[in-house]
Amino acid sequence: MAQKKTLRGLIAGVLLASAMISCTEEVDTSARYVFKDETVYSYLSKHEDYSEYVDLLGKVQVSRISSSTLAQLLSARGNYSVFAPTNDAIQEYLDSLCAKGIIDSPSWNGFRDSVSLDSIREVIVYNSIIDGGDDYEPYETGSFPLHNDAEFSLSNMYQRKLVVNYVDDPDSIWINGSFIDLRNRDIRTVNGIIQQMHQVVAPTNNSLGFLLQEIYSEKREGFYVAAQLVRAVGLIDTLLVYRDDKYERMYQEGLIKDIAHTSGIGYTTGKVPEHRYYGYTFFAETDAFWSSELGKNPLDITVEDVVNYLVEKGYYPNGVVDENYHNENNILNLFVTYHFLPMRLANNRLVLHWNEKGYTNNNPQPTVVQYEYYTTMGKRRLLKFLESRESNGVYINRFPNIDNGRHGTYHELSCDPDKVGIPVQDPIVEGEYNVRNGIIYPLDQILAYTEDVTTNLHKERIRWNIMAGMPETMNNDIRLQYRYVGQRWGFPFSSIYPYLDDCFIGDESYYFYYNGYNETMKNFQGDELNIRGNLDVTFRLPPVPARGTYELRFNIQSDGYNRGMVQFYWGPDKDNLAAMGIPLDIRMSGLERRTTAGTFPSHVGWEVDGDDDDYNAEVDKKMRNNGFMKGAEIYCDGGQGLSKMARADPLIIRRIIVRETMDPDETYYLRFKTVLDDASREFYVDYLEYCPKEVYDNPEVPEDIW
Repeated sequence: MAQKKTLRGLIAGVLLASAMISCTEEVDTSARYVFKDETVYSYLSKHEDYSEYVDLLGKVQVSRISSSTLAQLLSARGNYSVFAPTNDAIQEYLDSLCAKGIIDSPSWNGFRDSVSLDSIREVIVYNSIIDGGDDYEPYETGSFPLHNDAEFSLSNMYQRKLVVNYVDDPDSIWINGSFIDLRNRDIRTVNGIIQQMHQVVAPTNNSLGFLLQEIYSEKREGFYVAAQLVRAVGLIDTLLVYRDDKYERMYQEGLIKDIAHTSGIGYTTGKVPEHRYYGYTFFAETDAFWSSELGKNPLDITVEDVVNYLVEKGYYPNGVVDENYHNENNILNLFVTYHFLPMRLANNRLVLHWNEKGYTNNNPQPTVVQYEYYTTMGKRRLLKFLESRESNGVYINRFPNIDNGRHGTYHELSCDPDKVGIPVQDPIVEGEYNVRNGIIYPLDQILAYTEDVTTNLHKERIRWNIMAGMPETMNNDIRLQYRYVGQRWGFPFSSIYPYLDDCFIGDESYYFYYNGYNETMKNFQGDELNIRGNLDVTFRLPPVPARGTYELRFNIQSDGYNRGMVQFYWGPDKDNLAAMGIPLDIRMSGLERRTTAGTFPSHVGWEVDGDDDDYNAEVDKKMRNNGFMKGAEIYCDGGQGLSKMARADPLIIRRIIVRETMDPDETYYLRFKTVLDDASREFYVDYLEYCPKEVYDNPEVPEDIW
């Protein structure tokens, strides 16, 4: 694909190309108008070019549990983004099926049985429609993701994420390898927007496990060595699975219901996820890399060659060197599993941007240093992603020098050569690589959890959004999906179904996630976890990078007198955690404690920053002695682009809840349990922090305010 384009340049190019085409052939110019009296279906029905597609819409049901057809759906109220294939596109697709031997002849009569016929009809129709429901606006080309190989935030009706690419010559837009017509695009009807497609949008239905097994079996170059290693450590079977079928059945049978908390102030209902999909992100060294490193044809490279290479280069010195590659402490297992995340992350979702300093959706370019920390598969370790204005893209395990003084900018000043990290290239998402449960990013240098990486991680504060520790929220279009105004998700009690692997939700714990879109909630990244009732919730925490003393901090946003009070418990034994300090009252802000009985003074010690930096530092010390810190300077208080930062808001403070020695080989849990006998209370969770003693108690370089 050609280089990435700005949207303004793309639109200009499209107009120029359209003008050139109009000189040589007849085109349908009707797309330039809004069809106020037409539904998607009525518009398509009136244009012969779509007659085959219209016929399919009348034959395919909305779902397996609904008798309504897609024709009826697209005639009803809604917000539908429709990538409608022409008759020629459908015929071309049938030709391809015949060439592959899937059907006997390139026509609807060429199918060998009704099951395969119905399946192909569903493939064509479900992949062509994104149903925005009542709240999502339909996509027009101006609202497509801006970058090549980026995915739409919403899945289509086949539960696939469609991928967009921009091509310069001619200036055009492609969806999963299918070309959008230059003129017949953005056809707006009363219930949606239509794009005319010159090929059927039909991403493969294969899984990542199937793809890697096929690459290995057929000895196909590109990622043959990577596929061989994944197979050796026993991950193929895991990567074959894309959906939790038990949850699917329970939802369809009505056993999983929307979550409703009805006690007290703020009645809240959260929609439970319809599906529970699995996803995987694989950062894979290419065959070209391995061939260069080992001096062999990639198809001749063996597992033993790679193991010997890892040993010779000194990677994973504590790893077990034997042929039991399934052991998570085996050197090869340690190497391979560090390349995998248990969530599917498109390139526009690796580092999430919302309300960090200087960022705005009106000009969605990186500004200050922004990062995400995720936990890998296998032996749990941290994988860091960083993006800033200066980095020119997303990097893995990058540790730059940052202008992080009290009057700094939090932009990169420089980056030492040994700390640059690995640049994330565009993922491979075309053709057979566009699998439903995974995504592969090619690497041209080795990715390993080295001593340098752990040392550098141990020298920095690690801040993570609470939802970053729950892969299910990324795999199921939940976390930070900003196109849905006022969206609230609910998750069932774990006794009904444990939807989140890393979180146990007790009975009477009404667990809601707010995406925060177009709201001015005072939260990092704009979203929050809000739990109501007689709550009792336990989180599995990410691993620490190295053995040492850490503070575990909890960000508080106390804007609400109906907040609650909890006791924290922490430790390695999930069922026997020790209480940590006194209960946390999140009605307590920097200046006051607001309750239903009145407003009272706070003992936190907060004061707004003044011109005297020495005095400001003394205030910070006083707050730390009380077990608190000011909010972080990195993000805005409320929505995007506001001049007031979280540090300047007394309603936003951080509570130090744990200060203990922690080990990277240990798994730790954090439980919070209500201490108020009042089911109407709510508890809020935004982000947590690990901060090593080398940072918070450094006599030479005090911890920054960001």
